[in-house]
Amino acid sequence: MYAHIDGIVAEKDAKTLVIDCGGVGYLMQVSAGTLAAVPGVGNRMKCYTVLSVREDAMELYGFATREERTMFDRLKGVSGIGPKTALAILSAISVRDLSIALVTGDAATLARAPGIGKKTAQRMILELRDKVNDEELTGISAQAAINVDSGPKAEAIEALMALGYAASEAADAVGRVQADANTSNEIVRLALRGMAK
Repeated sequence: MYAHIDGIVAEKDAKTLVIDCGGVGYLMQVSAGTLAAVPGVGNRMKCYTVLSVREDAMELYGFATREERTMFDRLKGVSGIGPKTALAILSAISVRDLSIALVTGDAATLARAPGIGKKTAQRMILELRDKVNDEELTGISAQAAINVDSGPKAEAIEALMALGYAASEAADAVGRVQADANTSNEIVRLALRGMAK
């Protein structure tokens, strides 16, 4: 119903944000990542939104980027994950790390989010792995190579992409061999060997 709301930041706290647009204050549930991107009270902000309608409540969820909103919608589509759990996942894991974890099959990273056990993490991988597109990974993995949490896995994906492999192909190859290597060089070597077969 609402694609985005562009207005003045009226209030913000640990989990919510109010944007004043034309004299109406829109209360939104937001992730920790979005909250970090919110400017100070009195400043203008454009927030991408999703309206969740249930029998007993209507809640508006706000996101600093389209990518975060897209990931939120994908997460809600997974069996057993509702809007609040999807938001908790996005608060615990950045969109870029989440995308890499989905494509590489890294259930341990996904299970770091509150309310996500091993089975749910595996279901997320199964249902969302193919929905993360090359454009998202190309932009994501360039930053992820610098990210301390990403480590050798993201560096190996970056290296394979530099060699001309598609982002999804590189991420798949790394996901198959990451458990057998400790450094990015070892991962790349094993991934190339696996892709040559």
